[in-house]
Amino acid sequence: MDNLLTIFDFVGIFVFAISGALAAVRNGMDLFGIIVLALMPAVGGGTLRDLILDQPVFWVEGTQTIWIALSAAFLTFLGARYLEGQRLVWLAWADAVGLALFCVVGAEKALDVSGSMLVATMMGVVTGVAGGIVRDVICNEIPFVMKKGEIYATAAFFGAGAFCLLIYWGVPGPIALWLAMLGAFLMRAGGIIRGWTLPQALH
Repeated sequence: MDNLLTIFDFVGIFVFAISGALAAVRNGMDLFGIIVLALMPAVGGGTLRDLILDQPVFWVEGTQTIWIALSAAFLTFLGARYLEGQRLVWLAWADAVGLALFCVVGAEKALDVSGSMLVATMMGVVTGVAGGIVRDVICNEIPFVMKKGEIYATAAFFGAGAFCLLIYWGVPGPIALWLAMLGAFLMRAGGIIRGWTLPQALH
């Protein structure tokens, strides 16, 4: 279980850092800007989660997470020219993978600390979306989570909540992690590919 969580966490950091770096490239930022923006989604949500839960901030305890984010930033910097015309697509999918991974990792940590399914679900959403909000605000763009009808925070809520329910029902931890992550990813993928949206209030 712990090894799987570490893998999920590291992969989530890597792909979220790519999403930040791609957003920086799309906005014409230099290498420093790419590094800064890569770090925002990679560590932002987890930092806020740990501060709220009064836990040691994860990247202070283990700086390997920072190195993973930096490596993703440099790789994106070097390969960005080969993605000309497809950067927004790659950004959306990297963000979807990061969201799915982080919402369940965040929920697991919060459930372990608080013992509350409600708190764990909320912290899973925070872990998944907060860093992306900072990234998009810095780029002067409407955050994914705020776009009209966008299936984004809903996918994080589903993934985090599903993990908590599966654990409550006695499903083994690794299976719960995979199922919840897959559910969140498929929901977000439906929004990207099929244009799934939430219902809106009638005017």
